[in-house]
Amino acid sequence: MTFKRFFDRGLAQASYMIGCPGTGEAVIIDPNRDFDQYLQAAEAEGLRIAIVTETHIHADYLSGSRELAARTGATLYLSDEGDADWKYAFGSEPNVRLVKDGDTFGTGAVQLKVLHTPGHTPEHICFLLTDLSASPLLGEAGERSEPSEGGTPVALFSGDFIFVGDVGRPDLLENAAGIKGTAEPGARRLHQSLQRIRAYPDHLLVWPAHGAGSACGKALGGSPVSTLGYEKATNWAFQIAGEDDFVMEVLTGQPDAPPYFGRMKVQNKQGPGMLADRPDFARTGSPLPGALTLDVRPCEAFQDRHLAGSLNISVCRSFVAYAGWLIPADRPVSLIAASEQDARYARRELSLIGVDNVVSWSGPDAIESASSRQLASADHTDSGHLSPDAVRLDVRAAAEFEEGHYPGAVNIHYGRLPALAGSLPKDRRIEVYCHAGERSAVAVSVLASMGFTDVAHIRDGYVGMVDRGLVPAG
Repeated sequence: MTFKRFFDRGLAQASYMIGCPGTGEAVIIDPNRDFDQYLQAAEAEGLRIAIVTETHIHADYLSGSRELAARTGATLYLSDEGDADWKYAFGSEPNVRLVKDGDTFGTGAVQLKVLHTPGHTPEHICFLLTDLSASPLLGEAGERSEPSEGGTPVALFSGDFIFVGDVGRPDLLENAAGIKGTAEPGARRLHQSLQRIRAYPDHLLVWPAHGAGSACGKALGGSPVSTLGYEKATNWAFQIAGEDDFVMEVLTGQPDAPPYFGRMKVQNKQGPGMLADRPDFARTGSPLPGALTLDVRPCEAFQDRHLAGSLNISVCRSFVAYAGWLIPADRPVSLIAASEQDARYARRELSLIGVDNVVSWSGPDAIESASSRQLASADHTDSGHLSPDAVRLDVRAAAEFEEGHYPGAVNIHYGRLPALAGSLPKDRRIEVYCHAGERSAVAVSVLASMGFTDVAHIRDGYVGMVDRGLVPAG
């Protein structure tokens, strides 16, 4: 058996390839839309992708399962669990096989058993992996065989059910997809799923679908893998025996859910669009009329000079997270980038969350050739040079703000500024900070695009305020 983990840092998302050299076939679990990584990994191992599957209808990225299966001719295995509202709309397509709790599928020595583990979502399933290589299933010609009972389970692909140190949040259907009254019942089902999984052996490796940085839980650990025994002993969710206490704890302190999560739920349920259907992407002298202009240059360059009305999300590890809060999927997007490499990176990141209408990119020459009336700039400062009469705007999450903030600061999450910035005065200077300067740079561009003219970026952020003793110790 061959095995490979893929990890997208921006999404904090993991997907997996399990291969059987005997059949020359591979299984891909929870793929995103960066298809080349799976195709190249399979080719390097001399394998053909024969099976594609996923653990649930994802909220934080656009699933690549449907298109990867179509590109490779693979069979697509999808959950048939959950209520009628959360069935896959494309489940009747010819290459799709719907599975329920207890079903098995695989290739050669690779056997996956379906475990229904509702809570994070009603249809959520995990895959219990058994390596049957000790009991060969291959005939003399090495043909593909169906899995059978036997062997010892070795791993659990836990999706968004069990993370390292945490469990998947059960409130997204209510707080992101807008389906009221689902958070508490989901939390109770999650608790019941945890009680069921306790019966499985401690030696099972647990390979989750997300790591630290994901908004699909509140305390995800950084390790790529754990064991079920270790999680039973250390994961907070296994330490709470009472269902009511568990419900209260799991629904408290969850991070803000970006607005695109609700759109992802719908698209992944109905059937994600194909990357092959995206519009052409070419360099132009300036952004296309009517498009949202997204400037992905470093914030220093943007603040020095940029096209008025444009947004700035610099190419960085968290690019897709910031874009998910601010970039709509129903409007064409023109990029301004320092290089073609940066432009293509930004387009790839946007595709992961279904923003496919990225129609062009322009280089810094678009700034140079613009008239002075088309240009704008933004101020910057640091925590040692704050203006006494300015409004201090903290754009961190509410939980961060509650832990400590500049006295008198106003707290609006950077992603909620388009909806809430109307509460801020336009006749006073606004100095914007976050933890270390990255999110606040994005926020400054949002305010500038909304007509705020006296805005400054506090580059060293809350970290600098702490270092200078400007905030109370706590």
